[in-house]
Amino acid sequence: MFDTLIMVWAETFDLDWQLIASYFTKFVLVYILALPIALERETSTQIMGLRTFPLVAIASCGYVLIAIAVLGENTDAQARIIQGLMSGIGFIGGGAIIKEGASVRGTATATSVWITGALGAAVAYDHLEIAILISLTTFLTLHLLTPIEKRIKAKGTDQNPDESTASS
Repeated sequence: MFDTLIMVWAETFDLDWQLIASYFTKFVLVYILALPIALERETSTQIMGLRTFPLVAIASCGYVLIAIAVLGENTDAQARIIQGLMSGIGFIGGGAIIKEGASVRGTATATSVWITGALGAAVAYDHLEIAILISLTTFLTLHLLTPIEKRIKAKGTDQNPDESTASS
């Protein structure tokens, strides 16, 4: 009975199972490529992390796949899709930026979520080399430079007195 139901459903909606498998493969790949970035941000900042980054990557991939399916190879239309994605993801990333007095936190996380959108688009356009390099360079930048940045900032606060205790 269940097999019959699936066959009727597949015929009714005219599903292309090879295309579904192709899209599924892309979603799994983009999910895997977003995980190192997500894990690094989760452990470093806890502003955005394990759920946000893979979901942004999958959404970007999905929107580009929809655009390709609906719009075809129209480069002007594709450019508008990418423009909208990058603006929208930038808006999401903006939520990670926190200003506290003279300091600003969260810019690396905001940038990382924006980059993750590019990762999803690269997979959708079958540019896996670009997606792999985006994932690798983003992860390495965050993982290797975050501790250095923290040490530099710590030295800076040790050398400069707090503005509230400085004389006018």
